[in-house]
Amino acid sequence: MKVGIYPGSFDPITLGHLDIIVRASGLVDQLIIGVLKNNAKKPLFAVEERVAMIEKVLGEQYNLPDIQVKAFDGLLIDFAAKEDAAIIVRGLRAITDFEYELQIAQTNHKLNHKIDTVFFTTSVEYSYLSSSAVKEIASFGGDITQFVPGCIVQDIFDKYK
Repeated sequence: MKVGIYPGSFDPITLGHLDIIVRASGLVDQLIIGVLKNNAKKPLFAVEERVAMIEKVLGEQYNLPDIQVKAFDGLLIDFAAKEDAAIIVRGLRAITDFEYELQIAQTNHKLNHKIDTVFFTTSVEYSYLSSSAVKEIASFGGDITQFVPGCIVQDIFDKYK
């Protein structure tokens, strides 16, 4: 069974993330969405909330078999090895993403040559989208319905109350 990991902070999950999840799920027998618990960052949502939101979105709006959502901390390559993953999935919006992601992919391959990184270019309609932009718009009460799944819109606004 071929396992893939799609890692990220998903703070919050966006339609761009979902686009990658749907497309990546077709490459592997099992896709694990790895939600990073990074103590160096101050996320809007706790890791448990982010996992729950992703599970809510996948359960309510998508019928994708063989997808799991798991929180992790530490090195991504160690998490991928622990989960017996063959590939790490990463999304690219712009050339600046590529430069950063290439360096990480090469480092990860040096640490564990059995795990490769696969890059997905973002679908054009999501090329500008980021969780940071969603949070900024939401913090001012703006309309985020075109950026995130409808079932989590209220969850995001509730964080700013």
